[in-house]
Amino acid sequence: MRNIKLIIEYDGTKYSGWQKQNNALTIQEVVENAIVSITNENINLIGSSRTDAGVHAKGFTANFTTESKIPAQKFREAINSKLPNDIVILKSEEVDINFHSRYHSTGKIYVYTIINRYEPIAIGRDYVYHYKNKLDIELMKRASKYFIGKHDFTSFMKKGSSVKTTVRTITRLDVQKENDKLTITVSADGFLYNMVRIIVGTLIDVGIGKIKPEEIRNILYSKDRTKAGGCAPACGLCLVEVLY
Repeated sequence: MRNIKLIIEYDGTKYSGWQKQNNALTIQEVVENAIVSITNENINLIGSSRTDAGVHAKGFTANFTTESKIPAQKFREAINSKLPNDIVILKSEEVDINFHSRYHSTGKIYVYTIINRYEPIAIGRDYVYHYKNKLDIELMKRASKYFIGKHDFTSFMKKGSSVKTTVRTITRLDVQKENDKLTITVSADGFLYNMVRIIVGTLIDVGIGKIKPEEIRNILYSKDRTKAGGCAPACGLCLVEVLY
């Protein structure tokens, strides 16, 4: 038995997230079916996280065990030949049999992209959030500092989510703007359901003056989802890297 690790890039526009569902098409289902068609085995593809519907990835990690004799590095080419053009295996390699994409992860890096201009965007609109009202980037940068560190992020999690703990540690939250393109980079040891998108929605509220930067501290302490901003659209979010 061998354990094969995959690095996957995908456009999540047409999919209902990573995890398999009964009545929706997902990334896991499509990749798993491709592997099954190659190995003729009952494959269980383990993903590093459960990205939401419409979210993209440049460095998603997954792994599966197999009795196949196909060389590890050749799985990339073989699986790609069975995949649609919006999902690509970037790398395949053999790893320790005990490696688990999800449980062994030490963190993830996400990037959220906003086009901040009045005019709509024609090129690349599936990968960014078009926000037409003017944003104060300096206020957003000031607010971002309050998220750094170990906090209870209940206020930044979708209501009704079931998790063992709502405490996470954000090690980096950068807000950068170049021309009309705004990028928000977030690195943490883990993320709650919709956490990044709600943080972005809250930073947008700061950028338009609805929330003051220093109010972020009280929103965190409140553990009240209604105190934070809205949930930014999935299209602007991309999982860049899974850390081990």
